[in-house]
Amino acid sequence: MHFLKPGFYLALMPSWVPRPLAMVYFTGACEVLGGLGLLIAPLRPAAAWGLILLLAAVLPANVKMFQDERRKGWTPAAGFLALRLPLQAVLVWWVCRAGLSG
Repeated sequence: MHFLKPGFYLALMPSWVPRPLAMVYFTGACEVLGGLGLLIAPLRPAAAWGLILLLAAVLPANVKMFQDERRKGWTPAAGFLALRLPLQAVLVWWVCRAGLSG
């Protein structure tokens, strides 16, 4: 979706991120390449570490999305986004299992 609907991701980008449109495309490419890398055994560890770094790098955008929605009150969307933040840790665990174990 980074390539099909970049405007959605631009709205999530914290203001301090340089070249936001380039970052939207870059993170999209990293997601695709990381996912493909997990499918290729010799690349699996490097892909896993890359995806873990990517998950850490996009965390500020997820926090911003939550904060923006929270300013409207405790809406259902704010609740969903609040639950999404700890999901980042689950995703890191999942990537570790897929790419770093065995």
